Order: sequence, then structure tokens, then C-alpha cells
Amino acid sequence: MYTHGHHESVLRSHRWRTVENSAAYLLPHLRPGLRLLDVGCGPGTITADLATRLAPGTVLGIDASAEVIDAARRDHPDVTFSVADVYDLGLEDASWDVVHAHQVLQHLADPVAALREMRRVVRPGGIVAARDSDYASFTWHPADERLERWLAIYQEIARANGGEPDAGRRLLSWARQAGFTRVDASASAWCFATATERHWWGSLWAERMTTSAIAQQARREGRATADELTAMADAWLSWAAAEDGWFAVLHGEVICTR
Repeated sequence: MYTHGHHESVLRSHRWRTVENSAAYLLPHLRPGLRLLDVGCGPGTITADLATRLAPGTVLGIDASAEVIDAARRDHPDVTFSVADVYDLGLEDASWDVVHAHQVLQHLADPVAALREMRRVVRPGGIVAARDSDYASFTWHPADERLERWLAIYQEIARANGGEPDAGRRLLSWARQAGFTRVDASASAWCFATATERHWWGSLWAERMTTSAIAQQARREGRATADELTAMADAWLSWAAAEDGWFAVLHGEVICTR
């Protein structure tokens, strides 16, 4: 189950993502002409960026949500997208040079099985690249107990949905369990510190905590009241308004060679 859902506040975050800000660790492994499969592509901004960099190669973006794939096709008509299951890609063995997954494994009940399926479709010598955030490593200033409560609620809901929000630190372990013996692990971060960055990041999370799938599930399952969720949203807006506000999102990364 995708914990975030596909509310506009979620997709607004996804559409901000590019190869440069979300897959820089993959850049040394890219060159024109490669065949790349983008797993869990969402609205397709990273996919479209990859397609530009790999032309005249082949790039295919896949996602489990037909609604999101339809939107990606509208926004990026020159890129190929398809609905597919990460556990059963429906693609030939050893048919891709690169398989890329950004912020996907943290939402899966069996990330090792997904990595095995990605490994199956990569040619010998090809790579599987994955990047996932690690929520327990998020850090911010100024301190706010309401944001501490936000983090606890998110982790609780993500795990109730079968995912692992602290996936970043586990990527190396999962890759080895999936059968990869050559794995290069790294880490990088998003940092939101300027007034513009704080407004964007704080506003979208404030909106998520009152109107998105996370908020709906929290209320439905009795994990947080509407007043508590409003307080969390207010905390995000207060953080965004702080002149010394700073927020860092740590990500784990792996390059797994087949």
C-alpha cells in the first residue's frame, strides 16, 4: 500500500524531482543509448529527465497506479509509460542495462523480492539502482514537539501498511539478500533552508497532514484526532516561517551490479 496516496500535495513533491536532485549517484553510470527501466516512476519527471540524458536509448517508466501513469503520459508525451507490478514486471530476463527505483522499496512489504525481480530483468554487467529516505534520520531546527509527533505518526502508519520508513539504512542489506554480491552503497540528502524552500516543503507537508491519504488513515484508524493533525500542520507552517528554519532528509543509495 502506498502510504502517501496521490493527493496533489504528494504529486507536487514528486514533480519537483529530477535526476540532479534525486539520482545524482546514478549519473556516472549513464550514457546515451542505454536501456533503462524506471520502477515506481510516479508522475515521470525523473523518467523524462533520464530519457533526455540517454537518448537515443530506451526508457520505460512503470508504476502500479493507472491514474498516475495516465498523468505521466499527458505531461511527458515523448516518454513511454506503463502500469506494472514491481513483483512481476512482465519483462524478459536480462533485457535492461539499468533498473532504477526512487523512493519505492520503503513502501513494499517484501523489498527483497522486488529487488530480485529487478535483478532478473537486468543484463549481466548491468545495474539496479535504488534510493530511499530514512525517516528516523530526518533532522530539523527549530525543535517542535508537534513535528516529533508527526514523525512518530508517519512511521506508525507506514509500518501498519507493511512498509519500512527507515529503508535508507537497510538498502545494502536488502540488496545482498536479493543476491547481489557487488553493491556500492552511499548516502545523500535533500536540505531545505531558504525561505522559498521552507515555504514549499512546509506547505506541502501541512497540506498532507490535513487532507491526504495519511491524514485520512490516521483519523480512520484512531491514530490521531483531527485537532492533532491540525496541530502538526500548524507546526509545519511555523517551521516554514522561521528565519533559521532548516530541514534535512537523509537518503540511502545503492548501485547493485548484476
